[in-house]
Amino acid sequence: QVQVVESGGGLVQEGGSLRLSCTFGGSTLNDYSMGWFRQRPGKEREGVACLSWTGTIKRYTASVKDRFTISRDQARNTLYLQMNGLKSEDTATYYCASLPRDDYCAGSWGQRISSSPLGQGIQVTVSS
Repeated sequence: QVQVVESGGGLVQEGGSLRLSCTFGGSTLNDYSMGWFRQRPGKEREGVACLSWTGTIKRYTASVKDRFTISRDQARNTLYLQMNGLKSEDTATYYCASLPRDDYCAGSWGQRISSSPLGQGIQVTVSS
């Protein structure tokens, strides 16, 4: 069981930025492909971003492309989601997630990411 510590959420105005962090304990980033999903109030889970274990493949859901960036710091064993240009519709609980190492974020990666939460979630609230 992968243990993580999630942080970085909060309240921000539209147009603002936040960076979410997910620090792995007891395992290393290179053991998994990883990503983030979110659950907005009254909505189903939605895959937001996916990063292959190689670090070379990144996928985003259309609504966040060009605004959000997924990245990792192997030295810190931490996965990030930099969120810029936040909109009220980005308000959600965000979760980091892992995928098997042989998952390269292809096809329906959003569904797979959304079924693999690691932590308790991070609340992000964007006020208009």
